[in-house]
Amino acid sequence: MVMKMDKTEKTANRSVLKTLEFLEYFIQNSELSLAELVEMSDMPKSTVFRILQTLEMRGFVSKTTTHNPPKYQLGLKLLEFGNIVAQRLEIRKIALPYMLQLRDTVDEAVNLIIRDQDEGVYIEKVDTRQYVRVYTQVGRKSPLYAGACPRILLSFLPDHEIEELLNRVDMKKISPDTNTDKDLLWQWIHDARENGYTVSYGELEPDSAAIAVPIRDFTGQVIAGLSLAGATSRFQQDRLEYLVQETKAVANQIMSKLGYSDAKAGL
Repeated sequence: MVMKMDKTEKTANRSVLKTLEFLEYFIQNSELSLAELVEMSDMPKSTVFRILQTLEMRGFVSKTTTHNPPKYQLGLKLLEFGNIVAQRLEIRKIALPYMLQLRDTVDEAVNLIIRDQDEGVYIEKVDTRQYVRVYTQVGRKSPLYAGACPRILLSFLPDHEIEELLNRVDMKKISPDTNTDKDLLWQWIHDARENGYTVSYGELEPDSAAIAVPIRDFTGQVIAGLSLAGATSRFQQDRLEYLVQETKAVANQIMSKLGYSDAKAGL
């Protein structure tokens, strides 16, 4: 069975595509022998063997112990990737009722964001009922250095990862008030770690403000950020403590559902 490549695939790396095709063969076949993969791929036996060796070395396939000659099956490395994807889907489902509750309590837009390489991507949102709204949409991406919600994800990365990211990213202004000063960014990162939240004013959109808190999974790792966003006039100091308190309370409820034990103590 030979898979035909479309125009996009023709411009891609052929060796990578061949390797990915091998993984796709296992979608409908739990176990496959070397001979079966040679027949399915219409590739030389030596090429197929090299691909299998590479996949096995990285844990993407493994040999079965019940056949002679051995057959191959998907490896546990793919389970790790599957768990990451499942976790992203699970957190949306878990968080949404609490996001609605938070919106109804404070009457501000509520966003859920996760990291996608050097950016944060909004995976869920609940709009405010206020007439003046801040623009966000599911799927929108923002650089990790700008805005409260992306920055909360950045803040809880290890220092060396933050340094590497800042060395490869061009800190451009997205709005007139976007911070591009690395020293100031580091100060905000340390503040976020100490206080458990971060605040932004006009960094992504003029006349907008946001606060964000981290969401941890059962291991304690920060896997998402929960934020409120709205007009700057509604995020002044006299109301800020209240907004932070309510957002942290809802984040703790979400984290408790995710199995983070310290959330039950309000930490």
